[in-house]
Amino acid sequence: MQVLIFLESMWATFLLTLIIVGIAIIFLAISIIVKKNGKFPEIHIGKNKAMRERGIKCTATQDREAQKTNKK
Repeated sequence: MQVLIFLESMWATFLLTLIIVGIAIIFLAISIIVKKNGKFPEIHIGKNKAMRERGIKCTATQDREAQKTNKK
């Protein structure tokens, strides 16, 4: 009997979690659709304009540049 109560509460928690995650995904989709460009902001350091303006580069790019200077 206690096992059935536990399973029922577990399923209720699981369904509630699915509903909350589903609502969050719907709100994210709506925010993308409503935005002017309809895209997520670029978070990759190499393509992010604000990072480039600050002189911050991607680690892979910095490594390539360091290897080039060491070969000379």
